[in-house]
Amino acid sequence: MTTRTWESLTVPAAGTYNLDVAHTRIGFVVKHMMVSKVRGHFGTFNGSVTIAENPLESTAELTIDAGSIDTGMPDRDGHLRSDDFLAAEKFPQITFRNARVVSHSDDEFTVVGDLTIRDVTKEVELKVEYGGAGTNPWGGAVWGYSISAEFDREDFGLTWNQALETGGVLVGKKIKIEIEGEANPAA
Repeated sequence: MTTRTWESLTVPAAGTYNLDVAHTRIGFVVKHMMVSKVRGHFGTFNGSVTIAENPLESTAELTIDAGSIDTGMPDRDGHLRSDDFLAAEKFPQITFRNARVVSHSDDEFTVVGDLTIRDVTKEVELKVEYGGAGTNPWGGAVWGYSISAEFDREDFGLTWNQALETGGVLVGKKIKIEIEGEANPAA
């Protein structure tokens, strides 16, 4: 991999890099019954990052198959795919577009972009930790990242809920996104 030094970081050369789906996990966490957390992930997605000569001018995009949601419980996953939540048949894709870097400190970057769920688009902020660049044992270039974000699901029309007898609701409003992964040069 061709790398370069930028502000004391070793970063990839300018160019387009695809998310390595075999080494990337797009996960989420939501409160359940006000007392615990449910974790899940999306199994089908694709995306890319275009690293600019000036890394602060880099861009990214991501498309997720909404129907690929997986929490390990088929009944719950079916409910999450239904019109109560993602309406995956009507809105098969979740997208993140127009991503741009708005600030950074060392290896941590703040990125904003347009998240679209159920045909509702809102700007969201991501915290991106750059993990470094290297070469895998087969000679391929790779660089890593960790991404986190939090948003209110009701902003995207995901308003289904159920009141609990003990107070509170079944499903929390805040969704935490956790993405860990790697990217490789686009072919």
